[in-house]
Amino acid sequence: MLRIGLTGGIGSGKSTVAGLLAERGAVVVDADRIAREVVEPGTPGLAAIVDAFGESVLAADGSLDRPALASVVFTDPAARARLDAIVHPLVRERSVQLIAAASPDAVLVNDVPLLVETGQAGTYDLVLVVQADLETRLARLVERGTSREDAHARIAAQATDEERRAAADVVLDNSGTLEQLAEQVDRFWQEHVEPARG
Repeated sequence: MLRIGLTGGIGSGKSTVAGLLAERGAVVVDADRIAREVVEPGTPGLAAIVDAFGESVLAADGSLDRPALASVVFTDPAARARLDAIVHPLVRERSVQLIAAASPDAVLVNDVPLLVETGQAGTYDLVLVVQADLETRLARLVERGTSREDAHARIAAQATDEERRAAADVVLDNSGTLEQLAEQVDRFWQEHVEPARG
């Protein structure tokens, strides 16, 4: 099994790269998707978040009110650390289950937004970093409904581009078009994945 750690700052286009890799046959384990799954209504994860932050982080339907929680944790490092201590172990546990279910000869892509921040780079055969210039990332986040101020705060809360590049085996630049990104993914697959698979 070839294990690839895929990461990039918020708004860099990491999910797009994960999709392109899946089209080429990779098994993608998406930490963001799992992070949403482990805090769905009725889960121990959501109960722990409510215990830590109060009912104000719940929406009217009993689900997690992500913007309300984000407004607390992205401006308070101690609050973010409390949230991470709840969610990260649950995400790791579920990831282990999904990885165990993959074929032994799979190309396994772990899509991990905080791969560098959590010190996981050394656990992969290859670390693939997606980057895009700051203005492109901000525009993407604003397009998704995030205020420019919140977008800046979220970017500032993550590792820097330099820190991610230092952990990377390969860096993809997603400041251009989807076609340009797809060409880079093709090149990565041909130069790194196919030789590793023998």
